[in-house]
Amino acid sequence: MLELSPSQGRALAQGPHFGGVFGGLGVSTAANKCKVPCQQFQTCQDIAKGVCCVPVPREDVAYVTCTYRNTCIEKPDFLAVIDLDPCSPCYGQVIHRLFMPNLGDELHSAGWITVCVCPDNADTRWNKLIVPGLISSRIYVVDVGSRCHTPRLCKIIPPECVFWTCDKGYLNVPRQLPCGDVLIANLGDPAGNSKGGFVVLDGHNFELKGNWENECESPAGGYEFWFQPCLDVLISTSGIAPKIAGYGFCPDDLKKGIFGRNIYVWNLSCRNIIQCIDLGEDSLPLSVKFLHNRNAAEGYVSCALSGVIYRFYKCQASPALPVFPVQRDCWEVEEVIRIPDKEVTGWIMPRMPAFIVDIVISPDDRFLYVSNWWHGDVRQYELTRGCKPRLVGQVFVGGSIVRCGPVAVCRDEELKCQPEPLVVKCRRVYGGPSRLQLSRDGKRLYVTTSFYSAWDRQFYPDMVREGAVMVLIDVDTERGGLTVNKDFLVDFGKEPCGPCLAKDIHFPCGDATTEVFY
Repeated sequence: MLELSPSQGRALAQGPHFGGVFGGLGVSTAANKCKVPCQQFQTCQDIAKGVCCVPVPREDVAYVTCTYRNTCIEKPDFLAVIDLDPCSPCYGQVIHRLFMPNLGDELHSAGWITVCVCPDNADTRWNKLIVPGLISSRIYVVDVGSRCHTPRLCKIIPPECVFWTCDKGYLNVPRQLPCGDVLIANLGDPAGNSKGGFVVLDGHNFELKGNWENECESPAGGYEFWFQPCLDVLISTSGIAPKIAGYGFCPDDLKKGIFGRNIYVWNLSCRNIIQCIDLGEDSLPLSVKFLHNRNAAEGYVSCALSGVIYRFYKCQASPALPVFPVQRDCWEVEEVIRIPDKEVTGWIMPRMPAFIVDIVISPDDRFLYVSNWWHGDVRQYELTRGCKPRLVGQVFVGGSIVRCGPVAVCRDEELKCQPEPLVVKCRRVYGGPSRLQLSRDGKRLYVTTSFYSAWDRQFYPDMVREGAVMVLIDVDTERGGLTVNKDFLVDFGKEPCGPCLAKDIHFPCGDATTEVFY
């Protein structure tokens, strides 16, 4: 695959033919609804076949959400701009900070929005970043299109509007719908009780439009979602009640129905639930991703507490099963990955499960990447049709089982000895791998170490004291394999206002957790 230098990528991004649904990936057709010049761009199918329609620009900037909540530092959260240009003297450093005007937001997730999402438009650009406050329920709209290295706030939606208009709160993942509007998943109601569903922003003026789902269709819980417009389907996961999660993890909450266990299948156009799939008690499904292939009726969902990853897929509905009036097909799941618990001492429980925070699928649908926050490893699985995913790469980025720590592993089905602490550029990495972001060419995997401030403080107090980091993992895209890049480290412990916690990562040129083919 041809790769551009960052300066060439910026030039291409400013040209008339840069864009597409995946920040530059799209397909031109004769009927262009947006009446702009079209060009043939690379699709995931092209990548899988080794066909290069257009050079893929390398990411030269990353936007990372950062929070000071639960760090004993009374400063507002901010959006960090990271220099990712290897030729820059500021490579791997924070070059700008966009501070929010309020305290205690807990910036957690972010999502892109474009001026136009027409599938025939080859000039679509990621120019606005939607950044909700997980705790405050405040919504920030950040303009990055006019000044990508120095973004600015262009709109703030106060939490009172969300509370009164939608009876929702604790906003998490935003994604743009095919119609251009922005869908934001919520975890609870204004009081912190578990309540799923979505709120909608107008894609043009960013006004709050209300709830997305039909009345009485709110699921018991929510966290993340992904959709496949070609199949007219959306799948969402269920988390934990915010008012309970805010106190940290308590083993006594297990077996009480507190942690989510279901994924919900929605009809995208009708906005209602057509199927609820139970993944088991205390499974806590968090991250869900469809394959990037627009015609693929399958994807993967990870369960944080059970350590299981399921493949979900569409099948023909059985005549013996009751179906909803709008449901022509049903969806099923199969267990394809199970990360075993470890028997330990010196921890909160005698068995340490694999706490899977995030999964990412490579743009060519060849690899699945998994972050295991408690055990500390990042895994790379090869995806092959008809076969279960095969583990081909694994590296440790901190975690709770490193040697010379408070936790001793008594029995481990996978490892012969506890991993060594990770040190990059003379800095020990505290915390564990949490949020993942993959470059568009699939060769660089970026990892941050903060999950949620209350749980960070409970499980990784050293990270709260020293600050989170962002590390780079080099990916072997030919045979599989992961290697920590020892020349790259973003140290959020050196922030001018004090150590902070870093979470979600996005690139203005497009990334593997933004792209949805329409």
